[in-house]
Amino acid sequence: MPNIIDKLWESHVVHRSPGAPDLLYVDFHLLHEGSSPQAFDGLRQARRAVRRPDLTLATEDHLVPTRGLAYPPADPTAALLMQTLRDNCAEFGVELHAMASAGQGIVHVIGPELGLTQPGTTILCGDSHTSTHGAFGALAFGIGTSQVEHVLATQTLPMAKTKTMAIVIDGVLSSGASAKDLALYIVSELGTGGAQGYIVEYKGDVVRSLSMEGRMTLCNMTIELGARAGVVGPDEITFEYLRGRPYAPDAEEWRHATQRWRELNSDADSTYDSEVRIDATAVSPYVTWGTNPSQAVPLSGTVPDPGILSSAEGRAAAYQALEYMGISPGTRMSEIAIDTVFLGSCTNGRIEDLRSAAAVLEGRRVAAGVRMVVVPGSMAVKAQAEAEGIDSIFMRAGAEWRNAGCSLCVGMNDDVLAPGQRAASTSNRNFEGRQGKGSRTHLVSPPVAAATAVAGHLASPDSLGTSS
Repeated sequence: MPNIIDKLWESHVVHRSPGAPDLLYVDFHLLHEGSSPQAFDGLRQARRAVRRPDLTLATEDHLVPTRGLAYPPADPTAALLMQTLRDNCAEFGVELHAMASAGQGIVHVIGPELGLTQPGTTILCGDSHTSTHGAFGALAFGIGTSQVEHVLATQTLPMAKTKTMAIVIDGVLSSGASAKDLALYIVSELGTGGAQGYIVEYKGDVVRSLSMEGRMTLCNMTIELGARAGVVGPDEITFEYLRGRPYAPDAEEWRHATQRWRELNSDADSTYDSEVRIDATAVSPYVTWGTNPSQAVPLSGTVPDPGILSSAEGRAAAYQALEYMGISPGTRMSEIAIDTVFLGSCTNGRIEDLRSAAAVLEGRRVAAGVRMVVVPGSMAVKAQAEAEGIDSIFMRAGAEWRNAGCSLCVGMNDDVLAPGQRAASTSNRNFEGRQGKGSRTHLVSPPVAAATAVAGHLASPDSLGTSS
């Protein structure tokens, strides 16, 4: 029987011929300033229009400065790319959520919060973490610049059908473990190529127990497995998240929409090309020690000895990572001192993430010599956090409260680490130089980020004792 991935794929094929990729219809196309300039240039040169501007939306996220709302930014490259996006959107009739506007934010945060991301849809964007939207039962993946142009021109995309994988998560997450810890655990178990060539469906009671924010975190990190996309079948939690959002079906259509959405789920006898089972009881707060997300261990553990790895390639990569990170085998993860803590990104910049970190910080102070930067995933998240008083908790603790943007997730803006600086980051990638040339990144969950800021070294909330 077909699984949800098969159902999503087949329902969007508009043309199929032997020996050629399928042509898929695209329900919604998201743009940002980094991946779109060349695509619009291509349209202009070919004298083409955007096929469906009503099914296209742009935002400024990667390059925006988060310290203030003055435009243009001081960095000339950022200013040029942001102005280019504004000019292109105006010329081609594409709606733009520009910096400082109420709807601006990280593209993978604003899509769901606006209700653009819906079950049964295909959603594409020139960004690898487009997989985030799969948490709603959507087929969502990142595309390259030439593909962005193709979608703009035709509202379709040629794609070879991808194999399917089920990751079934059994057991119960411990009280101290989050969706981010689960994601890091899965990547550490399967490796960065563990799902290469697949679209993954996450299944099991643990997945069903996650909030939509947690499911988005899980699907966001699917790309770190090498997968094309991640999907979670829609349910009542999905529907309640979407209900009443600006682009969600109205009251008259709602019953019919949810009826269609329920039919998307995989059947009990659905088949997959591969299946993996994960025991959630093994998951505790996790943290990366190396330079890719699979190089992760429990926070209670130690930096592993590369010598125990079976492959020469794996040993060489581990030794290189340790040299870059400036740590040694056997070092307790909880003893690694941190310069900077970053709370934000499309992985963990939503209101639930800010709440969980604020709960740890309340009544506490960021350690001397540690800088904590808190960047909401959207201006809507920022406004909600301020309405709840969460911003005050962060600022009283000594953290910097910023405007929405990608910020320290990626060194493409004015938030970067200096060479040798070490960060605990709630983002999704810890590659060499990801947060700035020579910077060192440890991926963590929001509660661990907050506890680390207080302790001055990698720490879990339960290690802090009672706040004063």
